[in-house]
Formats: sequence, structure tokens, C-alpha cells
Amino acid sequence: MLADVAAVFTLIGLTAYVVFGGADFGAGFWDLTAGGAERGAPVRAMIKRAMAPVWEANHVWLIFVLVIVWTAFPLAFGSIFSTLQIPLFLAALGIIFRGTAFALRGQAATIREARVLGGLFATASVLIPFCFGAALGGIASGRVGLGNGTGDPWSSWLNPTSALIGVIAVLTGAYLAAVYMAGDSERADLPDLARAFRVRALIAGALSGLVAIGGLLVLRSDARLLYDGLTSGGGLAMVIVSALAGAATLALVWFERYGPARATSALAVVAIVVGWALAQNPYLLPPHLTVDQAAAADATLQATIIVVVLGLLILGPSLWFLYRLVLRGELDQSYEPLHQRFKPSE
Repeated sequence: MLADVAAVFTLIGLTAYVVFGGADFGAGFWDLTAGGAERGAPVRAMIKRAMAPVWEANHVWLIFVLVIVWTAFPLAFGSIFSTLQIPLFLAALGIIFRGTAFALRGQAATIREARVLGGLFATASVLIPFCFGAALGGIASGRVGLGNGTGDPWSSWLNPTSALIGVIAVLTGAYLAAVYMAGDSERADLPDLARAFRVRALIAGALSGLVAIGGLLVLRSDARLLYDGLTSGGGLAMVIVSALAGAATLALVWFERYGPARATSALAVVAIVVGWALAQNPYLLPPHLTVDQAAAADATLQATIIVVVLGLLILGPSLWFLYRLVLRGELDQSYEPLHQRFKPSE
């Protein structure tokens, strides 16, 4: 029972990180694909304006998940981080460089500096979700064994399932970011940008759905346990919820109803994460280790749960208030395309 509670808390943290952190990474994807310095400047300026109040807060959920897994499921933590050390190291490195580049780009002295920093920010924004998704694919496909370094350090994350989930992580982040920023652009009275992000949201949403559906064929041959879980019972129910929420989002975005579209786009992603958890239940590391087998001693679990509950009583209202201020526009910064600040460097 205590192990299940700790697992639910882990799932809550992971889901929150996928939704909020994923949207942050998705913004970096649109930064990468925005175009040249002048043509892409409006898109990049809106990305900076939308991300500035929340981008650091969104990583709280990653720390939340790491601490719970490390404390409540130490055997699983050691197995995961020793086998999947390469993608997790790349993701951690990407987070460091991405945050540094985002913070410094607005202070760049020349357009050339701004472009270099922007390129680093955008490239890391694609690398990070792919690596995290690849790591999850290694876990879900049963390529992480028990104990330190028992899985292959390369094939554990360079395989069809990992590649699929890595691509889905990048696409869903781009999808969430486009929906959110279409609404932000509308609130900022920038109709041209709102339309631009609307098109991006429709394309990314449709592509995410197609890749997810086609990906079932990959799972059928490469991760049969996960495939069976997603095509039956609670896993299948969550897949259906995700599909319906995704379709509703596309319709709402088409009719430019960005407020409700935020909620339905998040629901589509949440349902997929929950569906994955239900599909591999009761395993934490399929097919080797169940949640109960991976759990720490009861005293450790009790202390962890108490601390988590107390922390959530502080963290939850704080983040709710932050996002409420953001959605009400009270933390909005000025909209300033970067290229307007500089003279050409040539």
C-alpha cells in the first residue's frame, strides 16, 4: 500500500513535468524551426515572453520525481541510472546549457551572440525530451535489468521503442507549446503570431497523433508487454481518452478557442502518461521488478510520503498562484524581437 502511494506521487510528478516542462521544450523546438534572424524574430520574441515567468519553476517537477524514486525505490533508481547513464547525462547536460543560453540570450551584445545562444537553447530543447523519452523507452521495453549496469549502455536507449518514445516526446512538447503560445499571442494582441502558432498547433497535433498510432506497430514487435497493456484494460481506456482529447484540441484550435484548448491538450498528454503506467502495472522495471519488490523499507516510505504531502501543501498553492498570474497576464514582459535591438554585425 505504501509503495503504491509513493508510485502515485511519482506518476503525478512525472505527468506534471511532461506537461509543463514538455511545453517549455516544445517552445525551443519552435525556436529552432522559426527561420532566420529577421523572419524568425517575432516567433522567438513570443517564446521568450511566454517562457520567462515559468521556465525555472517547471523543472521543480523533475527534482520531485528524482527524489521520490531515489528514496522510495532505491534498487530501481540505481538500475535505471547506471544502465541509462548516457541519455540521462546528455539530458542533464542539455538542461544546464539550455537554461544558461536562454538566460544570456536576452543580454547578448550582438545579433551574432544572440544567434549562437539561441541555437544552443533550441538544440538542447530538442535533445532533452528525446533523451528522456529514449530512457523511458528503455524502461518500458524491459531493457533495464536489476542492479548496477546490468543493462547494455547503448542498446538500452538506442532501440525502436526508445526512438519512438523520444520522437513522441519532442512532438507532444511542440504541440503543447504551440497551443499555449497561440493563446498567449492572442492575449498580447498579436493576431499574426496567434495565427502562426495556430497552424503549428494543428500540424504538431495531427503529426503527434499519427506517430502515436503508427508507433503501436513498433511496440507490437519490440515491446510486446507494453503493447498488450496499451491495447487492453485501463491502458486502452487512457489511449481512447487521449485520442478524444487530442481531437477536441484540434477542433478548439481550429475555431481559435485557445483557453479550452490548453486544458484538452494537457489532458491528451496526461492520458498517455497514465496509460503507460497502467500498461506496465504492476512493474516498475518490466518484466523484472514490481513496485512492491522495488520499494524501500516501510519506515522510509512513511517518512517519504509525509514529507511529500507537506511539500505539496506548499508547492501546490505556490505553483497554482504562479500559473494563475501568468494566465491573467500579470507577469507578462515586453514583446521585443531581438533583431530590432541590434545593427547588422557585417
